[in-house]
Amino acid sequence: MINIQKFTFNPIQVNAFVLWDETLEAVLIDPACYFREEQQKLKDFITLNSLSPIRLLNTHGHFDHVMGNAFVEKTWGLIGEIHELDCALAGRADIQAKNFGIEMKAPVNFHYFHDGACIHFGKSSLKVIHVPGHSPGGVAFHSESDKVLFAGDIIFYHSIGRTDLPMGNYESLVDGIREKLFVLDENTKIYSGHGPETTIGNEKFYNPFLK
Repeated sequence: MINIQKFTFNPIQVNAFVLWDETLEAVLIDPACYFREEQQKLKDFITLNSLSPIRLLNTHGHFDHVMGNAFVEKTWGLIGEIHELDCALAGRADIQAKNFGIEMKAPVNFHYFHDGACIHFGKSSLKVIHVPGHSPGGVAFHSESDKVLFAGDIIFYHSIGRTDLPMGNYESLVDGIREKLFVLDENTKIYSGHGPETTIGNEKFYNPFLK
């Protein structure tokens, strides 16, 4: 069984996640801690729970989601993992951030995963689901056994990710959600990159963008 701890970090209010199971091996999803107190909060949680972070996963390459990569790499020696189509986007994170009046260093080091890849930690695993549209390499991470989906900025509670940003595509995003996410169990809980949790069933029936 996967344990989940959610934090909300940085000026853009990104939902960051720590996942672990009984082995205490952990993965970090979009650990976007920007302020020192946020970084300390993440570090303290991992230390107090005796967790061993082994993977750093990014749902996509927008600056607010990769803000904590440098801290995580420095603290635990983990290289960020991202879909290859978002590598260039993440490499320009510092330029994106300046548009919001935020100073940061863009991540330099990445490993890549592909659609359908399996991310293993402890006795648990997550499947990578590629859904472009908010960004070219946007992905969700799905645990079928635990019925949870970490969707980044692909889908939100009764909303979807922005597609008016550079390289966004509304049709690709909506089609991808319908074809790749709405085929999942309707009881699957969605943890989005911003805002509250929802479920596949809730979004199927009530999301105005996906009617």
